[in-house]
Amino acid sequence: MTALQVSIGALNDIVDAPTDAVGNPAKPIPTGLSPSIAWAVTIGGAGIGLALVAAIGFAVTMVAAAGLAVGYAYDLRFKGTIWSWVPFAVGIPLVPVFGWLGGAGRLPDAFAVLVPMAVLAGAGIAVANARADLDRDRAAGVDSVAAQLGDRRAWAVNAALLAVVIAIALGSMWGRSASTVELAAAIGAGAVIGLGMIAGSRSGPRGRPFAWEIEAIGLGLLGAAWLAGVAGRVHP
Repeated sequence: MTALQVSIGALNDIVDAPTDAVGNPAKPIPTGLSPSIAWAVTIGGAGIGLALVAAIGFAVTMVAAAGLAVGYAYDLRFKGTIWSWVPFAVGIPLVPVFGWLGGAGRLPDAFAVLVPMAVLAGAGIAVANARADLDRDRAAGVDSVAAQLGDRRAWAVNAALLAVVIAIALGSMWGRSASTVELAAAIGAGAVIGLGMIAGSRSGPRGRPFAWEIEAIGLGLLGAAWLAGVAGRVHP
């Protein structure tokens, strides 16, 4: 997964190089990294990632390939459009599916809750990501989902989606009799997400990227707590 994400990220930098040269000159290619090296990282990361996962099994290889395709689709087609949230909504759920299939070979029934929850989380964090780039995208004429919604409505959509995710996570953990420690960890993760929401509501252009990163960290922590409190109790 690390190799595949490196490949997706390198392709993203290649695609963004012209606009980064103006709006984000600290990125690798504007600072002097050869595009040919970036292409080598893109191709090499994909090759290494798929080769490693092929040794595990067919199903997990298909999930990995789907995740790679979704990442490339975002880089090449969806980024900077009103549909930029779609690859996040599709790709985020593939991460826990990939990990569980690779480790256990099957998915527990609790993933019937996790997958829809991850779809909402992916869409929410995508809107936050687009909002972080709102001013730069407007200056470049990029019609992102945040540009379409406007700053305040984009924040409201982001906050509403992540609030639903937190509610579903805590409710399902309570219903599955998660331990007090696991519930406390999930509540703490929800508080981190909430901190990101508050920071995002009060931040200007420079603070929005920091706010969405806090939300992303909180979602990662919430996912870990949920897996421990729900899926971790099920033996597939």
